[in-house]
Amino acid sequence: MSENALRDLNTIPGSERRNENSNKASIAKHAVSNTNGNLEEGQTKHSVNGVEVVNTGAEVGSSEVEYIESENLNDLEDVDSSLKTLLSGLDSKDWVLVCEALNNVRRLSLFHRESVLDVLGDVISLVAKSLKNPRSAVCKTACMTSADIFSAYNDLIIESLDPLLVQLLLKSSQDKRFVCEAAEKALVSMTTWVSPLLLLPKLQPYLKNRNPRIRAKASMCFCRSVPRLKIHWVLLDRKAVLPWAWDDTGVEGIKAYGIDKLIQTAASQLSDQLPESREAARGLLLELQTVYQKFDDLSSMAVSEQPEMGSWENFCQSKLSPLSAQAVLRVTNISREGLVIGS
Repeated sequence: MSENALRDLNTIPGSERRNENSNKASIAKHAVSNTNGNLEEGQTKHSVNGVEVVNTGAEVGSSEVEYIESENLNDLEDVDSSLKTLLSGLDSKDWVLVCEALNNVRRLSLFHRESVLDVLGDVISLVAKSLKNPRSAVCKTACMTSADIFSAYNDLIIESLDPLLVQLLLKSSQDKRFVCEAAEKALVSMTTWVSPLLLLPKLQPYLKNRNPRIRAKASMCFCRSVPRLKIHWVLLDRKAVLPWAWDDTGVEGIKAYGIDKLIQTAASQLSDQLPESREAARGLLLELQTVYQKFDDLSSMAVSEQPEMGSWENFCQSKLSPLSAQAVLRVTNISREGLVIGS
């Protein structure tokens, strides 16, 4: 075993090493021939405690979980039994059992949504705990679980969102690539399925976080969520897999949140350290300019309050400091001029 591998092994808590050692014999015993076209040459697949595990062939005990996409998940055979052991499995010290429980959360969310509602807050807390697990396999599975929770429970998770949100922002900004990508997908799911009127206030504090990468990821989420303020979501059936329908009702959501607050938020990100934050801010400002100029509700409301605010330029100058207004107008004017020339 190389010096690096020994160092990595020494960083694993003793209880986790014992669990890994106890699983080695089981992994070797359950190894099967390679029947999955996604596996690389020399890899084999086995089942440990109901979780599909792939042996990389690098050394005995070196293994990784096979990650199952949501559309490929099968229903549980015994829902009642899975529910009884769900919380203890999520809180287990055995990483394989934790991954199994996380995948059971995903199955329950997809096929038996109502059954988890009574313990949803506890489940989300334990999923957030799994996101902090030093083992990458647990982290990625927890990210995938988060994405399925967002799509299944929508606004019902808002009271328990904070610990989950901060971990996903961290994992999407500073972890291993395959974990980072899974966290990104979870954040996209969050901005897709959680109402922006509830989500944007949750994201707001992270736009001022000391960590520039967290600010960048939060800015991207904020920018993705704002256009959905124009969408009116109607609850059809909480028991359905996709219980929501929508219709475009204009700018009611933008008016409710406040277009002036949105412009001020975007303007503050224009001078951020990382280009991702600045690009997200530019995209958001162009969206807000389009909305302001397209919908009479906003401009006429501004004019009725202060007649001199009718134009986009005057509106920005009235809501921002001179330097911020200048930066915003430079972005929106240059972008619009480029579109005209390009057309």
